[in-house]
Amino acid sequence: MHLAYPAVLAALLFCTGLYGVLARRNAILVLMSVELMLNAVNLNLVAFDVWLRDTLHSGQALTLFTIAIAAAEIGIGLAIVLAVYRNRGSSDIDRLCDTAETDAADAEIDAAVAADAESADTDAEPHGRAEPAGKSTNAGTTTNAEATS
Repeated sequence: MHLAYPAVLAALLFCTGLYGVLARRNAILVLMSVELMLNAVNLNLVAFDVWLRDTLHSGQALTLFTIAIAAAEIGIGLAIVLAVYRNRGSSDIDRLCDTAETDAADAEIDAAVAADAESADTDAEPHGRAEPAGKSTNAGTTTNAEATS
């Protein structure tokens, strides 16, 4: 048996899984892509085990360990995804920004945004937001009214 056939198939599986991890936003699809990558590794382990004609079949033994680790990973991963879905109503990865660690700069930005939102609510008219007199929406430009006053 030629080693190139399973190696090329494993490379294609791994690349497909890598694309799925990098491009997908749904957490379940990301977990499925990780499983594709692990299966590509398993295919390589078994192919090299057969090609080297190892008497201990260490490639196949490592494949069994990888399958056991993948099963544990998918069980824990699905439990986390289900818990997030129950709390948020979505398993979208981009919407999980508040679970990430933030530093002091991010906290200051959040405080500034909240302060701007509070000040905008006090300046709002009943039918929409009105711009306070003398302020323009463009930060660096002046209007004719500002230039003459």
